[in-house]
Amino acid sequence: MKLNLTKPLVIFDLETTGLDLVKDRVIQLSYIKVYPDGREERGNEIINPERPIEPVITQLTGISDDDVKDKPTFKQLSTKFQEVFTGSDIAGFNSNHFDVPLLAEEFLRAGIDFDFSKCRLIDAQTIFHKMERRNLAAAYRFYCGRRMEDDFEAHRADQDTEATYRVLMGELDKYAPGANEDEEKVLENDMDKLAEFSKVNDNVDFAGRIIWQEVNGQRTEVFNFGKHKGKPVADVLRFDPGYYSWILGGDFTYNTKQVLTRIRLRESTLNKR
Repeated sequence: MKLNLTKPLVIFDLETTGLDLVKDRVIQLSYIKVYPDGREERGNEIINPERPIEPVITQLTGISDDDVKDKPTFKQLSTKFQEVFTGSDIAGFNSNHFDVPLLAEEFLRAGIDFDFSKCRLIDAQTIFHKMERRNLAAAYRFYCGRRMEDDFEAHRADQDTEATYRVLMGELDKYAPGANEDEEKVLENDMDKLAEFSKVNDNVDFAGRIIWQEVNGQRTEVFNFGKHKGKPVADVLRFDPGYYSWILGGDFTYNTKQVLTRIRLRESTLNKR
């Protein structure tokens, strides 16, 4: 099946020094950029995280300190990555929960304010979990009819990217209108609908510290953690202005701080009118 695209789709995967969105860094970024005319462009970069790679990560990914010592940093590659992702929708496996938020952090550390709100975010893992609820290896076997370990090396971003691309195509084949007797398991080849289906939480920031909720009949940004959980962000900024400073100086992602700052500036502008 050919993807029904209105603009390019970048399927990507990261290998990292760990799972902490604030502290960890990217050591490999791989992507397949699919164009509306069917052309495919592939890229794979090993990246110097500018910090030691723990043995457990080397064991998992096969990427060691020696492999990255002479490689460019993310900041040195950031302009290239910006060009790859700009004007495209974005897909991955668990990407909405981890890869996209960490990519956003790396861009911000490099001084690039990449606007992910202009991208439709499609997560093949979320689609899979909602339809079948398993992991990438099981998804590959289920949708592609082969064992992933027979076709790929485990835990390499370039291998996982290829597998994710095949899984996404397999999902669209399996759940195409008319292809499945179960009327609830229909998935249209449409990036808007895939992005909407990939959502789990209605997050404002990638880390989910601020979420959208209905408050007094209006869709409002509210805090999703701490002493002000469930309270509208605009209200908290007004009656507890020190909370803003506490978050900016705290161990939160750059993206969370950026989102909070934008809300604060918006509210400040509205209050002056």
